[in-house]
Amino acid sequence: MSSRRPDNSVSRIKTGSFERRLSLTRAGLFAGTRVASHMATNWFSSKENRDKRHRAMMSKQAHLLVDELGKLKGSVVKIGQVMALYGEHFLPEEVTEALHTLEDQTTSLEWPAIERVLKAELGEEKLAELDIDREPIGAASLGQVHRALRRSDGLELVLKIQYPGVADAVDSDLNAVAQLLRVARLVSFGPEFEDWLEEVREMMHREVDYHLEARTTEKFRQLLLEDPRFVVPRVLPEYSGSLIIASTYEHGHSVSAKVVRELPLERRSALGEAALELFFRELFVWGEIQTDPNFGNYRIRIAGEYGDDGEGVEHDRIVLLDFGAVQSYTNEFLDPVIQMIRASYENDLDAVIDGGVKLRFMSTDWPKEVLEKFGQVCMSVLEPLSSDHATWPDYAINSKGQYRWKQSDLPSRVARQAARSAISRYFRVPPREFVFLNRKLIGVYTFIAVLHSEFNGEPLLRKYLYGEGDDMPDASATSQITKA
Repeated sequence: MSSRRPDNSVSRIKTGSFERRLSLTRAGLFAGTRVASHMATNWFSSKENRDKRHRAMMSKQAHLLVDELGKLKGSVVKIGQVMALYGEHFLPEEVTEALHTLEDQTTSLEWPAIERVLKAELGEEKLAELDIDREPIGAASLGQVHRALRRSDGLELVLKIQYPGVADAVDSDLNAVAQLLRVARLVSFGPEFEDWLEEVREMMHREVDYHLEARTTEKFRQLLLEDPRFVVPRVLPEYSGSLIIASTYEHGHSVSAKVVRELPLERRSALGEAALELFFRELFVWGEIQTDPNFGNYRIRIAGEYGDDGEGVEHDRIVLLDFGAVQSYTNEFLDPVIQMIRASYENDLDAVIDGGVKLRFMSTDWPKEVLEKFGQVCMSVLEPLSSDHATWPDYAINSKGQYRWKQSDLPSRVARQAARSAISRYFRVPPREFVFLNRKLIGVYTFIAVLHSEFNGEPLLRKYLYGEGDDMPDASATSQITKA
């Protein structure tokens, strides 16, 4: 296989806690000094000018700090990305905007360093069984992916290899990033932020636990084994370890690829329905949800292009990759979530509000009109699943009366609806579980919209709420499996 070295590779990832802290602290102190100077000189300006200049300063400082994070790679970058993805309720807008600029595909580790990891994890004998491409097909903040062939039978594999030292640096890196934000005066630390920070810590530890990810991947593979619409890679334990996950290479196209866009509407809609049903099964049946909505975790395998034994398959299929961000939810959390979904479908505003109060992001001491408005915003999220099609905008319905997920522009409309109300003055920081679940729902809606799917979600929702038309015996909302 190819041994060409990527032009943007590096010989090592900074993981020594001392050198990382030194770099981060230097950036934080520099930023904090600039903020203090800005506040002193901005005191005599008008309120309007103060606000404008303050936002500009915050944005500039945030970008300076993000530049510093980007130089380090490893878990620091991943922490920044997680904060950007889930931090809109906890961080200033300027900070999340800057964190979103962190690139995850910029540098890779040079082959000699990767080879050392492979030899240490697998040993010379096992390593000799594989022909590994020295050029990675993907490089991220925590590791990189290499294709390989098993010499004995030509089996195509991928090796996900974690950068050495990254797992050990998670706690110190997260503490350093938090301290950086504190010193730079870019965030106010309170109980909600600290709680969310601990969730990020738990998520990061799951991300670097390759034994857990291998078990979770196999669990989802077994759960979906009989569903021809999905493909989950098979993990090969003999080539896996604490820093390596070896799995079968699964062919497919990116969700936004031209060949996918050109599929007939009926097939694109079937893929969209499959994605929605997978989410419902995760939520209603399994209680375990892949919370990372990154489109890089999905591929589309078009019927007839690739088959398991060289033969075409009847279904277009969704290839599911990367199970490092799977979250298990308790019934204590899921029950009020499902209550809100059912109440929204049944147009029961009081029950929606009650669910929001149980989830601790609504409060009974709010004014009645604010509670009702917030409840209505929550209900509007379920528009594509509604039985009341008369409420759908004309541009969101095709000639067959089906919902047009892309054209509906639902996320933007919901955001505008919330912004026009008094919700923001009362809105509490939601529980950390809800933040991840909400991001997953947005990811599913976006996935369906990118496919330009057109279908009504109501029959699927009724299937999982009430068990109607159900051909899977355990798929009702009342039969969640015991969490593993």
